[in-house]
Amino acid sequence: MTAVKLAGRESIYQPEQPGLKFPSIPTFETKAQQRQYLKERLVAACRAFAQHGLDYGFAGHLTVRDPEFPELYWTNPMAVHFAQVKVSNLILVDHKGKVLEGGYAVNRAGFVLHAAVHAANPDIVAMCHAHTEYGTAFAALGKPLAPLSQDAAAFFEDHVVIREEAGQVAVETQAGSSVCDKFRGVKAAIHQNHGLFTVSRHSIDSAAFWFIALERCCKQQLMIEATGQQPVLVSPERSRYSREHVGSEYIGWLHFQPIYEHLAATQPDMFE
Repeated sequence: MTAVKLAGRESIYQPEQPGLKFPSIPTFETKAQQRQYLKERLVAACRAFAQHGLDYGFAGHLTVRDPEFPELYWTNPMAVHFAQVKVSNLILVDHKGKVLEGGYAVNRAGFVLHAAVHAANPDIVAMCHAHTEYGTAFAALGKPLAPLSQDAAAFFEDHVVIREEAGQVAVETQAGSSVCDKFRGVKAAIHQNHGLFTVSRHSIDSAAFWFIALERCCKQQLMIEATGQQPVLVSPERSRYSREHVGSEYIGWLHFQPIYEHLAATQPDMFE
């Protein structure tokens, strides 16, 4: 099965016909404009997590690198519900966990893991983690996601199972350093007895959507396995083909755009 040539397009989903409305990635004249854009997208990602019921008390950390100072990252404030995150309460943190902008504390576990991953992987611009119902349950199995559908095939050979520090809360700095190398070359990780992580070398939009998608795929696999029936898997060849066309960073970004537009129209307070 061969890939379709795209004639300069990044994805086959981009229209060949000119003049049609279709999402496009913006360009910026200043770093300040880009920073504001990234902060708004980070807030939207938090709100999307709230809509999908991915909250669990104060657990859950979403981060995106600052466009001007890549050694710093923006993240959601400690002990603020995803549904109440807004531009004005985001915090800017360095890799040592020091809050450089904003009035809220940083989540210690979020700092330990996210800072380590960002520091060890300069190409990763965004990262998402939350203690979700199905992802946490699936993580207890200590195995990778199976290619049960086109949606699951998006993660085929593009995620990893991490067993180091399994089930132990990451509050000591060395806990982050023991897992940070596992994220190289993949967009997602299943941390045994802990939960799901996604990373992006493209955007917070992509990292957020692939997290939502991974949680959904974990739910579906648990449902299928509960039937006791042996499922029919997508073949490796077809899984790779599907991953190429529906599992890229760009496709994750594209999937997030209708989510963002809906949130922007219905929750304008997120821009405060």
